[in-house]
Amino acid sequence: MKHNYKMILSYDGSRYFGWEHQPNTEMTIQGKLELVLSRILYGEDYRPKDFASCPVTVIGAGRTDAGVHARAMTANVILDTDLTEDALRNMMNRYLPEDISINELKICSDRFHSRFNASGKTYRYTCYYGSSKPVFERKYLTVLEYHPDLDRMREAAALLMGEHDFKSFCGNSHMKKSTVRNVDSIEITETGPYIRFYYHGNGFLQNMVRIMTGTLLEIGSGKRRPEEITAILNAKDRKMAGYTAEAAGLCLMKVDYD
Repeated sequence: MKHNYKMILSYDGSRYFGWEHQPNTEMTIQGKLELVLSRILYGEDYRPKDFASCPVTVIGAGRTDAGVHARAMTANVILDTDLTEDALRNMMNRYLPEDISINELKICSDRFHSRFNASGKTYRYTCYYGSSKPVFERKYLTVLEYHPDLDRMREAAALLMGEHDFKSFCGNSHMKKSTVRNVDSIEITETGPYIRFYYHGNGFLQNMVRIMTGTLLEIGSGKRRPEEITAILNAKDRKMAGYTAEAAGLCLMKVDYD
């Protein structure tokens, strides 16, 4: 009998070309999930014609970029199997690589859609500034050569909060859909040598969090003034915003559902 399964998963995105499956490589998160589920359902000898044509389709709450991580990505998939929820989760974890984990797997409503039903997301971006090297965390943060001014960045972040057209902060220059989003919270913290940016909003455009972070870091370094944020938003021009911060520092922390 077919059921819709909701999954909460974690992954280290260092080795992968992002979430979305691609025809010429299995090194995507969605591609790995679909391949493993196809082999569970159709046998270990199953081989796809290409890695975007598996008979199983896993829907993610978002499409993280290459090198981006997730602690709690939500996904759903419709499967026809007699396996129990626990058995299916355990089999997936057995066959998935060690850098992808299915933390929860439950049958959910047929109407549940991990992307369309999401009401908000929380992303964290981590930077490091210190005299030593973060050897064991180097894949999960960006090392800064300067100590940014947090007060200046917080002043600028306040101007980013709220509902705006974030076209200047969108990495897709051919975006046809609305670029209006509501970012209701930006928190910047410092603990020892770690500086972390927490973003919560109803949705984020391609590269949006990384471009906002790069822009805030330019303000923190003194290259820009906090009040420039208003002009950047009004310009609706990607060239007006700052650089795109490295992928490694970004992690999807949580997806909200009403």
